[in-house]
Amino acid sequence: MDTRNVVDKYRDQSVEDIVKDLDESRSDLEIAVENLERDFNMGTIVRNANAFNVKAVHVIGRKQWNKRGAMKTDAYVHIYYYQTAAEFFVAMAERGKEVIAIDIVEGAQPLGRVRLPVNSVLVFGAEGPGLSDELLHGAKQVVMIEQFGSTRSVNVGVASGIAMYTWIQQNRLQ
Repeated sequence: MDTRNVVDKYRDQSVEDIVKDLDESRSDLEIAVENLERDFNMGTIVRNANAFNVKAVHVIGRKQWNKRGAMKTDAYVHIYYYQTAAEFFVAMAERGKEVIAIDIVEGAQPLGRVRLPVNSVLVFGAEGPGLSDELLHGAKQVVMIEQFGSTRSVNVGVASGIAMYTWIQQNRLQ
């Protein structure tokens, strides 16, 4: 019996066959994570990326991250690594991607009022420090998730799911 956490359609198929099939229906959305410190939320972000079948995941900084939290979903997404933000920005320009930073900082636009472009790459930072100044300043726009409670922000893994689903609503479900 196949014990992997895959939908019935993929039971008893190889990882390679699953990836090949997913490649046929990937969303144009790409995501990136600035991995300057070992953030345990990265696994959740990658798992969300798999759930929304994004085209690619870009990791900026450290190559080591919490793969356990991804629940093996990292096997089904295309992951690219960059040592620096500058290297990442060059690659995104070559791919024709608009870098959208997701962070609660002064001047960020509310997600509910923003139209996320089809060619977006949504960038998330580490829990706590958020995104570096280099990524914030290099992004085409900075977007925040509106919140109404007493805490400063939601968990970055949760924020990634909200932002990815907003892109899906605006660009894939229409």
